[in-house]
Amino acid sequence: MDPVTPSSGEWDPQFSVWCSMATVRKAFPGVPQRQATFSRDFGSMLPCGTPRNASTRLSVLREAKRMATSRPNIVYIHSHDSGRCVSPYGYAMPTPHIQCFAEQGVTFRNAFCAAPSCSPSRAALLTGMYPHSNGMNGLVHRGAFALNDYSQHLLHTLRDIGYHTVLGGLQHIAQDTADIGFDCVLGPTQHGQACVEAVVPRTEQFLDSRPGEPFFLDIGFFETHKIGPGGKCYPCGDDNVDSRYVLPPSCLPDTPETRFATAQHREAVRVLDQGIGALLTALDRNGFTENTLVLVTTDHGLPMPRMKRTLSDHGLGVMMMMRGPGGFAGGRVIDGLVSQIDVFPTLCELLEIPAPDWLQGVSFLPLVAGTAERTRDYVFAELTYHTDYVPKRAVRGERYKYVRLYDSDSPKQDSDGGPAFELWRPHGWPECVNQPEQLYDLLFDPAEANNLIDHPDYQDVGAELGAVLDAHLTRTRDPIVHGPIPPRKLEDLGYVPDSIKNM
Repeated sequence: MDPVTPSSGEWDPQFSVWCSMATVRKAFPGVPQRQATFSRDFGSMLPCGTPRNASTRLSVLREAKRMATSRPNIVYIHSHDSGRCVSPYGYAMPTPHIQCFAEQGVTFRNAFCAAPSCSPSRAALLTGMYPHSNGMNGLVHRGAFALNDYSQHLLHTLRDIGYHTVLGGLQHIAQDTADIGFDCVLGPTQHGQACVEAVVPRTEQFLDSRPGEPFFLDIGFFETHKIGPGGKCYPCGDDNVDSRYVLPPSCLPDTPETRFATAQHREAVRVLDQGIGALLTALDRNGFTENTLVLVTTDHGLPMPRMKRTLSDHGLGVMMMMRGPGGFAGGRVIDGLVSQIDVFPTLCELLEIPAPDWLQGVSFLPLVAGTAERTRDYVFAELTYHTDYVPKRAVRGERYKYVRLYDSDSPKQDSDGGPAFELWRPHGWPECVNQPEQLYDLLFDPAEANNLIDHPDYQDVGAELGAVLDAHLTRTRDPIVHGPIPPRKLEDLGYVPDSIKNM
């Protein structure tokens, strides 16, 4: 298939607009649906039952275009393992394009993912549900996890109101990309393949073809994930990085090993920034910038110890910047708590469409409009599987965080491999004990190093947050309250308790 050819929908050569059958049905509800095949023949563009004279055909297409193009395009750009380590969040990273984007849009300084694992995080953003609710309790390529219902993906809600849906890179929420249901797939979509150098040219080609509006374009990059034995290297950039003058993340010691790991990551971030810059330029040169809402974010924290796979702020904190119609402009910074599961309901409010009843997030449009200082008091996060069974849940307010572990035998310290991990391993770090309950005062202890769960002065705080978490688990019907959660398959997983193996 040509990379800019849709698998469903209609092409109007006169108006240069992708007219999905949903758009035509909405404009003319009395016209029955037919399964359309791609054609550039003007006469084949209408549903059966439509009069075939030219004036009526033109009327249908004009009305379909009018309804479709009244809404902004939506571009969702997401990276792997990037956390908040970009310049708009104060880090010394070579990200001039991301910095420029932030200065033109809105930056959410307290945005968090719903899970510090790749597939669960993305699935939560795209369905507006926590992983335990949408079914993505682990990675699609370890344990064969999947969404319970792919029709709950954002693209289907957008398609129903006339959007042409396009996947331009990594998806990481289905073993078979066809299960998701995009109208058009541009190129490599699987984990490890969708790097900047492969994704950007095909996406530029799509944008340069001047597709009709509105479109939903999902662009996923494998950067800044690691590859290689033990996760020791990155798939891009210069391997001969200069690590002399970099500063490791604050949760790691400053050593040659951690500086080298940080320098490697910095190089991957540089490549990511170049890719994002190229896409933003393609939007601009084709006249889409003014009517396109762009979201730039990532799945979770960096692939280093105490970050990715953990419920610390280093694991859950994500860059999240938006630019475009609806007030997402002006270089503003918003400090209110935001979860990525809030993106879906926010888009519904912005587009003035009913929010699906399965959504568990809240719109943050009042924050953007300046009519509210907060839209939520807490964000919730979870991890059930990554490479091992590591069930834990957390609630975070503006000041305090409460974490609860559900399996005392699971790996004590869960982390990707790499120089920092190898530095700590011989010193006993993998066996460091994690207490089953943890409470942190983020005002005085932003590094989350001092567990206050047994401190007499914080008993009321711990009890209150524990009750808030319990209410959340009950409200969202988290199966963890009833016992261990099994994977779909046991293959490709590390530690799994016997209680699950014997189910």
